[in-house]
Amino acid sequence: MDLGLQGKVAPVTASSKGLGRATASALSGEGAKVVICARGEEALRDAERAMPGEVLAIVADVTEPETPKRLVDATVERFGGLDVLVANAGGPPPARALEVDDDAVETAVNANLLTSIRLVREALTHLRRAPWGRICCIASWGVKDPIPTLALSNIARTGLLAWAKTAAKDLVDEGITLNLALPGPHATDRMLQLGPADAGRAGGAPPRMGDPDGFGNVVAFLCSEHAGGISGAAIPVDGAISAGLL
Repeated sequence: MDLGLQGKVAPVTASSKGLGRATASALSGEGAKVVICARGEEALRDAERAMPGEVLAIVADVTEPETPKRLVDATVERFGGLDVLVANAGGPPPARALEVDDDAVETAVNANLLTSIRLVREALTHLRRAPWGRICCIASWGVKDPIPTLALSNIARTGLLAWAKTAAKDLVDEGITLNLALPGPHATDRMLQLGPADAGRAGGAPPRMGDPDGFGNVVAFLCSEHAGGISGAAIPVDGAISAGLL
């Protein structure tokens, strides 16, 4: 299927490794002009070399408040516009709900809620000039089925879901969709760092790890021309690990 992404401009944040990199690669493989960013230059350059299409790589920490504007400005300067935005940021460390302190909550909210809001805000002017626009925020299956050992992620990303569903209603008449992709455990460095007790089901049962490339393909479809009827949705890509009904 042709996803209608040929020549579209698509920044993907936190994209030197893991699910961000897989998503950028999927979009690039569909002919999109991809912008990738990450803090570590070595991993970023490796990802840049691996992209199948045209790519702009920017060394940046997307959680810093000034980065979203810098990233969007650089994208438009290089490619002349912006059609797709994939907002991604690394997850916070493990913690149980009754153990979190104020600083940890503020850090998680900044990285996994405010970062996406800032990116969307900066991108909207350019998305509104395109024939159609797509926004996808990468969150976690913990949004629908809270993970006991990842309380900080649950807090911030559930807030992101509430914001995205609200914002999607304001964008729907402009031809701009806004969705969340909710990955379960995938074979990434993040999952290796967490270990099975934090990444898996209740009780620490080791989960079946998904293929990051498969996740990237799901996000690419949500960002495609064909996905205009999907907005305000939170799509689990978790191999049926979540127990929630919605």
